[in-house]
Amino acid sequence: MQLIVLGCGSSAGTPVIGCHCPTCTSTDPRNQRTRSSAAFVMPGGEVILVDSGPDIRQQSLRENLQRVDAVLYTHTHADHVHGIDDLRSFCQLQRQQIPLYGSPDTMATITLRFNYAFLNAVGDWDLPILSVNPVSDPFEACGVTITPVPVLHGRDIIYGYRIGTMAYLTDVSDIPKTSLELLHGLDMLLLDCLRYKPHYTHINLEQSIEYAELIGARKTYLIHMTHELEYNELSSKLPESIHVAYDGLRLDDNQVT
Repeated sequence: MQLIVLGCGSSAGTPVIGCHCPTCTSTDPRNQRTRSSAAFVMPGGEVILVDSGPDIRQQSLRENLQRVDAVLYTHTHADHVHGIDDLRSFCQLQRQQIPLYGSPDTMATITLRFNYAFLNAVGDWDLPILSVNPVSDPFEACGVTITPVPVLHGRDIIYGYRIGTMAYLTDVSDIPKTSLELLHGLDMLLLDCLRYKPHYTHINLEQSIEYAELIGARKTYLIHMTHELEYNELSSKLPESIHVAYDGLRLDDNQVT
């Protein structure tokens, strides 16, 4: 199984419109961050997306994604959902409905907000043809077991996800003890890290390092970063097992390619 970091930016992306800071003006492509999303690629070629933010078309073209077999939604903020209409391209390519998974509240909100995508199980494929699947316990998709990992995002409970020895946790402000117990024995952890200063709905760098060391994955990669975090500067501050993710990073058997 391979994990592709489609995007590791915060809701504004990097560069930020109108900003001339060192990160936004950097020529290092690792400082150019689209909105956070990831793709798990199964050994048989099936692709499981995590979120469909507003940059999903650009990300899919960049990474040459040819199919999407399921989408895991963490929550319903715009930077994680509002590219959902671009799933229609994969419906057209595959001529099949794409199942969506998430918490009951997340699935209800997505159904209400994008009701046109759930009207038919088949059609002329001019629209996305999707199905909602509320989950709260481990479930099966694309031949693998997927475990929802509830975390706090401010006052909201949202989901991270674990597949095998990989886990993806974005938009985290706190991880309950019961969820930490779901994260034992990880090889790879993708973990929220918004900025240097504290924030009420996200963990900052100090907290991200603390959680990474507490969880103890063999390697942790920081995601959902604002332009305050410059790639090389941030990399120089991290322990050996913690790394800065970047758009297009591919993780396979604990190796970076």
